[in-house]
Amino acid sequence: MNLRENFDSLDESAAGAVLPDRFLAWFAGHGWAPRAHQIDLLRRSQAGASVLLIAPTGAGKTLAGFLPSLVDLSMREAHKPGTRPRGIHTLYISPLKALATDIRRNLERPVAEMGLPVTLETRTGDTSQVKRQRQKLKPPDILLTTPEQLALLIAGRDARDVFADLKYVVFDELHALVTSKRGHLLSLGLARLQRLAPGLKTVGLSATVSEPAELCRWLVPQRPGATLQADLIEVTGGAKPDIAILKSKERIPWQGHTCLYAMPEIYEAIKAHKTTLLFVNTRFQAELLFQELWKINEETLPIALHHGSLDVQQRRRVEAAMAENRLRAVVATSTLDLGIDWGDVDLVVHVGAPKGASRLAQRIGRANHRMDEPSKAILVPSNRFEVMECQAALNANYLGAQDTPPLREGALDVLAQHVLGMAVAEPFEPQALYDEIVSAAPYADLSWVTFEEIVDFVAAED
Repeated sequence: MNLRENFDSLDESAAGAVLPDRFLAWFAGHGWAPRAHQIDLLRRSQAGASVLLIAPTGAGKTLAGFLPSLVDLSMREAHKPGTRPRGIHTLYISPLKALATDIRRNLERPVAEMGLPVTLETRTGDTSQVKRQRQKLKPPDILLTTPEQLALLIAGRDARDVFADLKYVVFDELHALVTSKRGHLLSLGLARLQRLAPGLKTVGLSATVSEPAELCRWLVPQRPGATLQADLIEVTGGAKPDIAILKSKERIPWQGHTCLYAMPEIYEAIKAHKTTLLFVNTRFQAELLFQELWKINEETLPIALHHGSLDVQQRRRVEAAMAENRLRAVVATSTLDLGIDWGDVDLVVHVGAPKGASRLAQRIGRANHRMDEPSKAILVPSNRFEVMECQAALNANYLGAQDTPPLREGALDVLAQHVLGMAVAEPFEPQALYDEIVSAAPYADLSWVTFEEIVDFVAAED
């Protein structure tokens, strides 16, 4: 969320009709005006709708997703001493731990500058057990977390109290959350939240969606005999990216996936730009690329490494240095390819074929994270066959083609895991749990017989 670039002109009366004075003053104080789709999403959400926002990178999706929550929290009455502690007001679900941390850092700025009575915290696999327990006793207003942590929270005996006041759930990079078993578990978690907090509204955010109707259906509870969908807001436009395939002076090998032949040219590209993100497809490639770059780093440029197996403190140091523009390059895996908006990144180098048009679009969007400025990227094929892959991905990107996988029917092993979690949380009545489960889009066609078999399987397992 780049707060410097997320705004353009909008009719003042339209913004004034839904935004409180302190928000209007904050925008005006920075010389900004909210974008039309941000106000449209706020208006629909205040009217009780769940919304899917599809917009290009740099269009201000994240701020749009949080505006309903921030406005609602700004008008909330002060907590009365002696009454039940408030639960979480807004859940933000991210596919990446680094993204949740980055969003919290960027969201803290408008909250502080407007003096909003809002507390924000993250809860990921990096969060200490002490902090997790404290979050249950005294929940923040906005909790930024991941699908796995949500599964643990709803399986707690205190879940009803924690989520009693929940009003919004914001799903960032929704397309990356819903197409796997991870998404199946998340859909069941959402179904439980909608049971714990009736009237809950959802917001889905994404830049790369092949079938918007599927995601609109995923965001809202389904009913037998009816297909319900969230509202859809699509933002068009944005600058076309500047993507090139490396024309190496060296001979490209017939096989292999290390790209060692191109290291000198990759290093020259780093030297020619302010900040470069280098993406690879595996942790082995990340470690190798990082080592090889340092072997030829005669100018001792600050180059860092980021992937999920690194110590959390090391990752946080890299993220902080990148946000403060103290690094010239970061070698990363998928830990940084969604939503991250850091400093002055002006080049993305994809080492190896991107393995998909949508993945390429997400990764190159990390450069010049602004809607009206082209992202610059270089694709480095590992071998001669990947030259064709890179060209195909480049062509698909220019055509605007998306290749995110379609939504699949919910997996039964995931369902068994969820049923066990719900049994741990509290005793359940089978019909009520079944009705809850089939309200989740991936499980809308689940039969009662299959549900009974899953319950029996969970009950019989040691």
